[in-house]
Amino acid sequence: MHHDKKKFLLALSLIPQYIFIKLLSNYPEFVERYYSMGIYPFISKIFRYVLGWIPFSFGDFVYAFAIIYGIRWFYINRKRLRKDTKRWFIDVFAALSLIYFAFHLFWGLNYYRLPLHQSLNLDHDYTTEQLVFITETLIEKSNTLHLKITNNDTLKVDLPFSKKEIFKQVPNGYENLRQIFSHLEYHPKSVKKSLFSYPLTYMGFSGYLNPLTNEAQVDALIPIYKFPTTSAHEIAHQLGYAAENEANFIGCLASINNENIYFRYTGYTFGLRYCLNEIYYRDECLYEDLVADLNKGILKNYKEVRDFWEAHQNPTEPFFKLFYSQFLKANKQDKGMESYSYVVALLVNYFEANPLK
Repeated sequence: MHHDKKKFLLALSLIPQYIFIKLLSNYPEFVERYYSMGIYPFISKIFRYVLGWIPFSFGDFVYAFAIIYGIRWFYINRKRLRKDTKRWFIDVFAALSLIYFAFHLFWGLNYYRLPLHQSLNLDHDYTTEQLVFITETLIEKSNTLHLKITNNDTLKVDLPFSKKEIFKQVPNGYENLRQIFSHLEYHPKSVKKSLFSYPLTYMGFSGYLNPLTNEAQVDALIPIYKFPTTSAHEIAHQLGYAAENEANFIGCLASINNENIYFRYTGYTFGLRYCLNEIYYRDECLYEDLVADLNKGILKNYKEVRDFWEAHQNPTEPFFKLFYSQFLKANKQDKGMESYSYVVALLVNYFEANPLK
């Protein structure tokens, strides 16, 4: 077959691929059973075996190479756009077609699986009373752990670990969580500091999963207090939970189920922050009352995170956030990055069914 014809067919295959994905998105049970619980865990494991042992992020190198190669290609072929328009477009769409295929096969189809509340048989609605009850329970747990660690309710918690040690300990929480969710087996591990931590920070992201290499990257600059929950969140993506809010919920549970008291503290205060935000939306006075019960030191940990992001704000950040939000919307996460109250729905209904010990 002629080389040009092959390229043309490859470029054209973007259309049936797109239609196929759109069709598939209407059958979440099918995706859940045959992809998310079927071939995906196998694909994910292979990638983690092959790349997990490399101490740096291989995927970040792939991205860097792709960006440089892309810029170089567009520069070299800039004149072809006018002179040889058709073939220029065929080249570009052939490349896009390959990336689109790899993205969905290696990870992206997880966007279309069953919503987590369905697979866990949880309600996805909750009343303000339920929310307040769970929030009060979380405040109590957070305060107790905070006091145990600091012996002083006004001190913020500082984690006495290196980032490497945290990466080592995060999987323990998943190990314990497996007693409840048998499919959350996490071995071998592949969590790394991102080589792009600097730009990531300014774009407003604390980590990401590379869908093409299945490596979980954590922004190495974020406050250490955020490291356990962010790592657990990225691992949840790695295990096939594509939705942001579901990854937050699983990351929160994995941190709470860790033997390490510091990890448990970050997990409880992480879940609590979502619940408090949701109460703030519903009733500001009630929010003030509840926050008053919280140890001052916990508020200092929250403030440390807020200050970090405020210090690294830049004019393009809303643009990146908007772009990512649009990307999530395109992948069936309809509420984009705003869909965080679903985290609260999962937390409230999960803790109602499984009361906090």
